[in-house]
Amino acid sequence: MRTTLTSIAFGIFLLSSCHQAERSAGIPVQDTISVKLAPLQQNGAASVVEATGVFTTDDETLLGFKNGGVISRIFVKEGDPVRKGQVLAAVHTSEVDAKAGQARLGVEKARRDYERAEKLYRDSVATLEQLQNARTALAVAQEDLKSVGFNQQQSQIHSPVSGFVLAKLANEGQVVGPGTPVLQVNGASNGTWMLKVGVSDSQWAQIKVGDKATIQTDAIPNNTLAAAVAKKSEGLDPQSGTFTIHLALQGKPAGKLASGVFGKSQIAVSQSSASKGWRIPFSSLLDGNGTEGYVFISKDGKTARKQKVKVASMEKDEVLIESGLEDASALIVSGSPYLQDGSPIKVIK
Repeated sequence: MRTTLTSIAFGIFLLSSCHQAERSAGIPVQDTISVKLAPLQQNGAASVVEATGVFTTDDETLLGFKNGGVISRIFVKEGDPVRKGQVLAAVHTSEVDAKAGQARLGVEKARRDYERAEKLYRDSVATLEQLQNARTALAVAQEDLKSVGFNQQQSQIHSPVSGFVLAKLANEGQVVGPGTPVLQVNGASNGTWMLKVGVSDSQWAQIKVGDKATIQTDAIPNNTLAAAVAKKSEGLDPQSGTFTIHLALQGKPAGKLASGVFGKSQIAVSQSSASKGWRIPFSSLLDGNGTEGYVFISKDGKTARKQKVKVASMEKDEVLIESGLEDASALIVSGSPYLQDGSPIKVIK
């Protein structure tokens, strides 16, 4: 018994001597730190943007009078089918007809003046300048007559497509200005159906023309419609406070659609190179200064390595790392404040 106690005491003495020798030699003794690891996976796969909106067609048009006036007749109602070239509405033409009569009289007078100046010029009574001025006045009067004639032709609204009347925005007897919308039509029989959705500014920046999308609507239940981003608005819609994205259907829908039908979409957005990187917890970043910082990684699960990284952006609870983690497979997410480069670790699952 005494021999056993002596051996134990001798072993403790040797172990203590070794630790003292290491400290005296300047070799630090590191304790094993318990840490938790998280796998690292680079961003870059397609993400999904969900948005809702209403169906329309690519040839939906607001129609109005070029010169305005008092509406005399509106020949269609909302929902009526129309054919291309059909007269839809008209304004009173008394004013424009009077201007056309004045223009014709002006042409007649200018022609008489020119003919008189031409005879006087041949008799050497009128000068060349007077003849030229008379010729110019006749040309100006003729152009005025053409302008008034064109305005007479624009006193009626003709349908630009074969389709349907979506909305009647004015009534007979109402005074409208030039370009004021009176009717809204679309070519539902020939136009491409599109879902018009609103997205936020950050989503608008991610979405690109050509991105694929899927659409679901109660008008065609149990059926998913394939679509693609056809165009993006270049300005904010002041009414909704969102940016407009048009999703064009790929092929004809399996059922019947109508303008204004509600739809839900999922847009597959491929992240750009600027958004590629690694998302890590904010607490894992050490000594961050806005563009650079340090994290602890482990390649073998036994040793911690301090790694310098480049920070792309910081969010509420996460940090987007642009570079520095290319060769890392796991990130230390707990225990980092107690680690040094090369510290032994014990992984807690």
